Amino acid sequence: MYKNKKILAIIPARGGSKGIPKKNIVNLSGHPLLAYSIGIAKLSKFIDRTIVSTDSREMAQIAKRYGAEVPFLRPKKYAKDASVDMEFFKHALDWLKKHEAYVPDLIVHLRPTTPTRESKMVDKAILEMINNPNATALRSGHLFDFSAYKLFKAKNGYMEFFGKKDFKPGIEYQNFARQKLPPTYKTNGYIDVVLPKIIKTGKLHGKKIRAFITEEVADINNLRDLEFAEQTLKNKKYIDLINFLKQYD
Repeated sequence: MYKNKKILAIIPARGGSKGIPKKNIVNLSGHPLLAYSIGIAKLSKFIDRTIVSTDSREMAQIAKRYGAEVPFLRPKKYAKDASVDMEFFKHALDWLKKHEAYVPDLIVHLRPTTPTRESKMVDKAILEMINNPNATALRSGHLFDFSAYKLFKAKNGYMEFFGKKDFKPGIEYQNFARQKLPPTYKTNGYIDVVLPKIIKTGKLHGKKIRAFITEEVADINNLRDLEFAEQTLKNKKYIDLINFLKQYD
């Protein structure tokens, strides 16, 4: 326990998937995809409990084999294609409080579809959240190659570009070269850190979200993404994660 804080990792792994069948346990370099998120949670200096939230008994057994807890099966109504993150968070928190009187101080959200993480980066994100008590959450993201200032929505048949409040009236910033525009970032699945007390208010991230900038990471949606992840994992910076998983070969 770090500074008397209970830090829980939750890894959501529902059984259904349209793109890749049973995507969360598809083989990636000899291990199920799910195992990489479990491994990185186990390698963290600060995470003291790792839970997988799944509706699948098969995935539950695999999660346990790699050292995660599966104290419950997620109800099917919270594991549909259209289900939102808030549902599994609330279910997990309610179950843990009712059955174990356990309430974490921080929840680290690790999506299985982002297998390429470094333990030191996960710990850095947790520390950033702890050291910024006014933050309501932390979310990771990487630099967006195509500037968001060039995006628009159609309103009554006309273009309305995003970000106009960042410029003086009358400036056609949408015609600037991308390099001349302020950098914008795309959220990714590297890590989110959320507060149970914010979730109780009906919000997942709240109003003061810390920005945690990472490199662009693999996001597994199709077989091509799996190939990219396999190549990425050959980088020596993932050696601690690879070595952790080797004990399960």
